[in-house]
Amino acid sequence: MFEFTDEQKMVQQMLRRWVTTVLAPRTPALERNELLPYDTMRDFAKAFGYYDMARGMFQRMEARASKGEAEPARGDAEEGPRGDPSLQAIVSMEMCRENPGFMLAFGATLGLAGGAILGRGTLAQKQRWGLPILLLEKIGAWAITEPGAGSDAFSGMRTVARPTPAGDGWIMNGSKTFITNAPYADTFVVYAKIDHGDGIPMESRPIQAFVLERGDAGLTTGKPMAKMGMHSSPTGEVFLADVFVPRDRLLGEKEKEASREGARDVFHGERTGMMPMCLGIIERCLEDSLKYAKQRETWGKPIADYQLVQDKLARMYVARENVRNLLFKYLWTVKAKKPMSMAEASMCKLYCARVTTEAAMEAVQLMGGNGYMAEYGVERLARDAKLLQIGGGADEIQLITVAKALLKHGVPGTLGAEV
Repeated sequence: MFEFTDEQKMVQQMLRRWVTTVLAPRTPALERNELLPYDTMRDFAKAFGYYDMARGMFQRMEARASKGEAEPARGDAEEGPRGDPSLQAIVSMEMCRENPGFMLAFGATLGLAGGAILGRGTLAQKQRWGLPILLLEKIGAWAITEPGAGSDAFSGMRTVARPTPAGDGWIMNGSKTFITNAPYADTFVVYAKIDHGDGIPMESRPIQAFVLERGDAGLTTGKPMAKMGMHSSPTGEVFLADVFVPRDRLLGEKEKEASREGARDVFHGERTGMMPMCLGIIERCLEDSLKYAKQRETWGKPIADYQLVQDKLARMYVARENVRNLLFKYLWTVKAKKPMSMAEASMCKLYCARVTTEAAMEAVQLMGGNGYMAEYGVERLARDAKLLQIGGGADEIQLITVAKALLKHGVPGTLGAEV
């Protein structure tokens, strides 16, 4: 059975105190956009000695690179440049108990933008763009989604990079939308299709990742979008009009088909990374609902005595246990170096996102009029939870991914499955 270690549980307690004493008082201002999340991220990093750990990891990475050694795989003792996945999960859980939008902005800069550069970039690119993001000196944005290509992210992509006649880079045109941190980001990992003028249809062209910077001529961003939830996480558009991209901005500095797989790897991480977010939201909704049900009285007795209320509490608990078990299964696969398939990751995201939204809405319903008020917090968690069914691939896309895998390989773990 997988379980957090005593040391990890101690870190979790410390995180709970930080969230309660630092993040929670700032949440109202973050939600009203009177306060951006980035200074609070840096306060978190200072409070937990993150900067020293990040510098240490980066120095070890540089030392390995100088010796020509490969980066350790996820699950190795070193855990690569992005740290222990169990501790990452604990950070996500604890932050999402209070403010999922804050965690979304935090994860987008370190996990998506920073993770892409640290995972796919050359040493020089990691030093130039990855380290400043890792140290939160720069804010990152990971830009793949387009106005006409949401779920159809790859074949529907229309952002194009054309080589310059001089061969010193590319000219990029296109736009991206629903990009976390875009209105304020310093560094952008932008995916585009290469057009060599060889007549290859748009949907079949190779996809490459490029690193762009705010201030590049022709790169502009829109104002923060007004959204249903995740108000603490700035979201916006990126516009590219004849942006000159030097050759050293191509992530990895080599054109190759594998870049599409690189984007899929990040999607995979985004989907599995939602599990601890879901667990944090469900746990908070369940705890608040239990407390409320015991205190709130109607007709002379606590509403916890009514079976319909008990039904809601029991369902939330079942959801919590199932999501927790899926999270621990994922952490075990990382430790055992048996990574989940894309279909398994899609299954986890599909289930966890759905039951999280249901649990949050049940919490609102259980509290009635109070649950609908911002003062009680569950209405915000319900709004925030809905994005988990949309971002990183909508529920419908996860269903298709899972069904295709079942039809092709059978049911995993059974005698009828293909090995």
